[in-house]
This record gives sequence, structure tokens and C-alpha cells, in this order.
Amino acid sequence: MNRRTFVVIAAGALVAPARKRPNIVVMLADDMGWADLGCYGSEIRTPNLDRLAGKGVRFTQFYNTARCCPTRASLLTGLYPHQAGIGHMINPRPLPGYQGDLNRNCVTMAEALKPAGYQTMMCGKWHVAKDVHRPGNWPLQRGFDKYYGIITGATNYFDPVTLVRDNTVVGAEGDGYYLTDALSEQAARYVGEAAKKTDPFLLYLAFTSPHWPLHALEADIARCRGRYAMGVDALRAERHKRQVGMGLVDKRWALTARDAAVPAWADAPNKEWEQRRMEVYAAQIEAMDRGVGRVVRTLEEAGELDNTLILFMADNGGCAEELGERKAGPVYRDKTRDGRPVRAGNSPSIAPGGADTWASYGVGWANASNTPFRLYKHWVHEGGISSPLIAHWPKGLAGRAGGVTHEPGHLVDVMATCLDASGARYPAEVAGQKITPLEGRSLLKPRGDRALYWEHEGNRAVRQGKWKLVSRYPAGWELFDVEADRTELHDLSGSNAARVTAMAAQYETWAKARNVVPWGELPKPAV
Repeated sequence: MNRRTFVVIAAGALVAPARKRPNIVVMLADDMGWADLGCYGSEIRTPNLDRLAGKGVRFTQFYNTARCCPTRASLLTGLYPHQAGIGHMINPRPLPGYQGDLNRNCVTMAEALKPAGYQTMMCGKWHVAKDVHRPGNWPLQRGFDKYYGIITGATNYFDPVTLVRDNTVVGAEGDGYYLTDALSEQAARYVGEAAKKTDPFLLYLAFTSPHWPLHALEADIARCRGRYAMGVDALRAERHKRQVGMGLVDKRWALTARDAAVPAWADAPNKEWEQRRMEVYAAQIEAMDRGVGRVVRTLEEAGELDNTLILFMADNGGCAEELGERKAGPVYRDKTRDGRPVRAGNSPSIAPGGADTWASYGVGWANASNTPFRLYKHWVHEGGISSPLIAHWPKGLAGRAGGVTHEPGHLVDVMATCLDASGARYPAEVAGQKITPLEGRSLLKPRGDRALYWEHEGNRAVRQGKWKLVSRYPAGWELFDVEADRTELHDLSGSNAARVTAMAAQYETWAKARNVVPWGELPKPAV
């Protein structure tokens, strides 16, 4: 086999003499903020991810697309989401960029690596197919050999809907079923089986954690009890101090103010309930970290860890969505497996965590998740699009253990990185269908002074070098020097009119060429 190993030549850059090709493991957290891992300044206990960071590289300026479906489309294909047909969510509209389904003008990382001899497996959340009940554009139809996970976007962790093994809908198994553990256990089994074969393998592990509902095992919650009695303000200050000390955040960047919708902790009602919300959220992340450790141990036991490229990231910033009462729908069950009614909504009368609850952690804690940045999931200010990225690969990152890189990267770069590491070819055509040219650049090489772009629900941005032009729909453009002010507190648009005009034109050119339609002009989703 023409496997390859990379050696470092410069910060952020690797080259490849021909040797063994690596295995590739791509892990994705769901609705987790930039500041929610121990190695990114959090108090949440994530020893397994911290270990990967300590022997790998942390990226401080890696970006997602601000929302679940678009991120998955971009991660899987190396394209901007509108090019892959997922310009918004999986609610289809009669426009090329908004089909709500991965189109056939793109290939997934599995479809690209499989012809190069890679075994391909996936566990977790798919969320890029408009039909969540019948296979047609599910993982096995998009290049994966094996699959276990949910097709839709959210679910009860103790009794998942749209839970699928390969192409067959299945149910939760066993009295102690918990989705996060089930995904990592299956992923570890896939790895163990694949490691017995000579061909390298690709694993895509897309956790649902810590996406709402707030569901965690009681033993995990108990380990977090009392940890958040200091409240949101003190938590944000502590995380920020650690981030500066770790070299992740420039001390020139002022910590953003607490969200105006959130009272000071001294004035906050229902403090015990508020603490419980964050305790469950933290427990969800700690369970996910436990699952990461399970996969890593399997790689170690198989003798494959040193030559496995592991990438861990998040799909958007912390989620400030407040949940109310819900009716039955594609992601919601009215009753638990043992027949109890599910109590939905963020109510102080309902302590979240159990299978009979359906809640989220709310604005204040999301504000802490995104320390030190502005805004949340949905928006393309830094709080919505900044993702942790841990890259671990002992044979390819020799000499960079525990390193930090400040070079910007984007989800479109993951496909390019997989191609670079594997030696696989990105096709121009598949079965007579033209494939959209790749947008990303390998994270294993310098990426240069390129522009990066975003659009989601009318929220728009372009970043070129140190300059970021950003708009919160339907407001106008703001301009920030993210080198000096990445927390986006000092809008420079008033004194840089020419730059705003030029960058806005640059954004419009990008948008028109990539199937982006102004949010206010989009037709309603098809029924």
C-alpha cells in the first residue's frame, strides 16, 4: 500500500515523503461552544480531548458555518453549504442551493476516499437528507460502508427517533441505553474491526452531544453538581483568564459584556434550576469525552494511534435557543420508553436531565460557552462560527506536541486535508455527473491570505486577512480588525468606507457564484 506519513517543515505546514497512509478519524461535537473543553479554558473535565491536544495541535481560528445542517454539508464535501444543496436546513426549497439534500454535484469524504482503498464507517448524526424515514441519501448511499446513528437533527438520548443501523431503522437496545455511549461504543467496534484489515480506514463520528435536549446519566450529572454556583459572570471571567494564560486569546481582546437578556447572577431567580441546566450540559460533554477516550484506546490497543490523523471540532457555537412546550414531531416523543409523559420546556418546575424532560441550557450559559466572543449559533459573529479544532497525529505532527496555531481554517478544509493525507483524488466527474470544484485547502499546508465566507439566515460575513466584514440580519455591515479585536467590540466601518464597499462587493461576487439567495427573497419551504 502507498501509505504516507507527514513531517513538519514549518508552523502549520507539513510535507509528505511516501510511506504509510494514515487512518483518518473525524469527530464532530453538536452545539458546543469554543470555550467548553478543558484545553480551551473550560472547567468541564475533558481529559481525553485534553490529552489529544497535549500531544497534538490546537487551532485558535478554525471556523464552522454557524448551524447543524450547513456545517455537516461543508465538512463532508469540502464545499460551502449552498454548493452542496444545504444552504439552510433540510426543509427543501425549489432552488439549487436550498434543496435540503446533499446534491449529486458534490462528493462526500467517504465517496472520495473509498476509491483510494479506504474502509469507510460513520456513527452519529447525519442531518443532510430531506427524507429522514427512507434511505436514498443516507450514509450508505453516500460512500460509507457501515453506519449507526440518527438521520434527523435532535432526539431523546434515551430513546432516539430515526435511529438507523446501515439502512434499517432500529430502536434503543437495553435498559441503560444512552445515545452518546452507544455511538462511541459502536465507533470503537468499527475501529477494532477495521484495524484487523490491511487497508486504512476513515471514521466519521458525529456526536449529538451536547445538543438539546439536556439529557445525561444521573451519575455523570452528580459529578458536576455544585460546580456552577458562582454563576455566569464568574464562569466567563474564569474561562477568559485561563484562555489568555494558555495563549489561545490575545489579552488585548476585551471580554464581551454579558448578554443584555441575562440578569447579573446576584439578581437571577431560580439559581438552583439554572445551575442544574449547566450541570447537565457539562455532564453531556464529559460523557462525549469518555466516548472519545474509548475510541482512542481502541486505536492504541490495535497499534494504530500513532498513524491515525484525528480531527475534533464543533458544528457551531453555543446554542442560546430557549425551548418551550412542544408537540409531537419528527425529533420528539411524547412518552418515555417506560410510558411516562415527557415534560417539555425550560421551566423551573422541571429539573432537566432525565428521559422525561426536554429542555435547553439557555442564553446565559451559551454566553459562557462562547467566551470571549459575541453571539451564538445562527449568527456569523465569532461566537456563532468559532470552533475548537484539535489535530492529533504523532507520526505527522512530530515535534509539535501541545502546539497552538493561529492560522485561520474552515470546515471546507477538512475534505482537502483528508485528500492530502490519504493521497486520494478529488474527482471532476462521477458517473457522468460534474462535481463542483473543491473550495478548501489542506490544513497540512500553509493556506495563504485567502478569503473565507459565511451566509446563514441572512447573517453574512467575509474575512480577508485581519479584516472581517459581518452583518447580523437585517442590520448593515460592521467591520472589525480581528487581529486587534477578535471579540468584535469596535466597529470600524464608519472610518473605512472604501474597505467596506470593496469587501461587500467581494461577498456579493462569492454569493452569486455559490447559489446564495438573499434571505428575504427565499421562497417558503416545500411541504
